Amino acid sequence: MGFFKDFKDDFSQAVNELMPGEDNLESAGNDDDMVVNTLEGEVDVASELSKLDGLLEQVTKQEPVREEKPQAAAAQKTAPEVIQERTMINAAQEEKKMADNTVTPVQGTQTAAQAAPVQTPVLNQEAPIISDEVSIITEGTIINGDIISNGSLDVRGQVDGNVSCNGKLTVTGVVNGNSNTSEFFADSAQIEGEVVSSGTVKIGLGSVIIGNVTSTSAVIAGAIKGDIDVQGPVVVDTSAVVMGNIKSRSVQINNGAVIEGFCSQCYADVDVQSLFNNKKGN
Repeated sequence: MGFFKDFKDDFSQAVNELMPGEDNLESAGNDDDMVVNTLEGEVDVASELSKLDGLLEQVTKQEPVREEKPQAAAAQKTAPEVIQERTMINAAQEEKKMADNTVTPVQGTQTAAQAAPVQTPVLNQEAPIISDEVSIITEGTIINGDIISNGSLDVRGQVDGNVSCNGKLTVTGVVNGNSNTSEFFADSAQIEGEVVSSGTVKIGLGSVIIGNVTSTSAVIAGAIKGDIDVQGPVVVDTSAVVMGNIKSRSVQINNGAVIEGFCSQCYADVDVQSLFNNKKGN
């Protein structure tokens, strides 16, 4: 029985330390008396154990109350820390996004700079290919405006405007405007305007041209009122009438041709002036 007495004394001291007060002291004194008195008689083990269970329940109820306060305080302390951590993480993510955004345009400029020489073909600067097709302006057709063609053009009607084609221009009608072609041929045509050709110009019988003629070679059998400037040879046929000056490399005038103007072979290889100077020296 001394074991239960010692055990009860220990628990009573623990309860007194946890819950100090007069009532507890009185109850403790009574308990001591009860313990002393119980030594004389028999002790009910079940009742004693039930009292111990009640004491244990009181201790377990008091301990969580003491532990909840520091937990709540810890929770209150960690809340701002969590907020700071989140703000720091968000700031780091934003800085990373800004860094990525600053890098991407540099990469874009590098790729554009690398692709720049690839995207500069010289195809557009090349001369257009001459087409084999021939556009025909039939008789009775009148066109008011300029005409541009990559191929050849046959004017049988009337064109009031400039004509430009990369192929051959054949005029058997009327053209009131300048002409620029690679090859020019007129037969019984009426043309009022300049004729410029990078090739040969042929003026057939019955054709009348009022304007200057410029080409690399020329054959004239019609009437021209204007100057003729040809880098190569010029043939003036018997039916030709020229009212203007002729500048060429060489000229052939057939019997019956009429020329009102002067002829100059300024493009010839012979230095005429040097010949006369040498004669004067002798």
